[in-house]
Parts: sequence; structure tokens; C-alpha cells
Amino acid sequence: QVQLVESGGGLVQAGGSLRLSCAASRRTFDSYAMGWFRQAPGKEREFVAAISWSGGVTYYADSVKGRFTISRDNAKNTVYLEMNSLKPEDTAVYYCAGREVAAYSRQYYYTTWEYDYWGQGTQVTVSS
Repeated sequence: QVQLVESGGGLVQAGGSLRLSCAASRRTFDSYAMGWFRQAPGKEREFVAAISWSGGVTYYADSVKGRFTISRDNAKNTVYLEMNSLKPEDTAVYYCAGREVAAYSRQYYYTTWEYDYWGQGTQVTVSS
């Protein structure tokens, strides 16, 4: 089992940037496909970005494509979400998620039910 802890959220003005981090507790972190999701008040949790176990494959929601970048550093057991050109509609609690995959898998996942492990979330607020 892996524990995930997000950090890096905060308050930023529209057009600004933030980098979220998600640290995993397990040393076999590199056998996990990872993703970022977000949930705004009164809305369902939605997919943001996903990355394969090696980091070679990434996938983004249309709403963040070109503005957000997901990456990972397996040596540090950490996945990142670089967020640029932030908009007020990006305001939400951001969650990282993980799912164990086979070695060398290029698979990524973009639905909540495909992930087994979740962090506690970090708040991102973008002011207009």
C-alpha cells in the first residue's frame, strides 16, 4: 500500500503559476501510474492529468492542456503538477492518485475508479 501526500497549493492571482507535489511513501513508487484530479465546491471530482510509470506517457484534460504539465521523479518518489496561466475556474482541491501497474507499462488512467490510492488533497485558489 502507498500513502500519498500533496503539497504546494495556495492562493494565486489569475495568470499566475503554482507547482503541486505529491510525495509517495513507498519505495516501489516507480511501479505506479499516477494522476491528478480536482474537485470544486458542488462539483464532481474531475480528471486533470495522468502519467505512466516511467513518465514517458502523459495525458491531459482539454481544459488544462497547454497550461499544466505533469512530471515525476521516481528517485524522489514524487509526482508534480506545474500549473501556469491559472484561471479562476482552476480553483479546486487538487488530489493525486496512484495505481500499481506492470513494469514497463505505458498505461495511464483518467477515471477516478481506476485509481486505488488517493492523497488528502491540497487547496488551489485563483483570484480574478
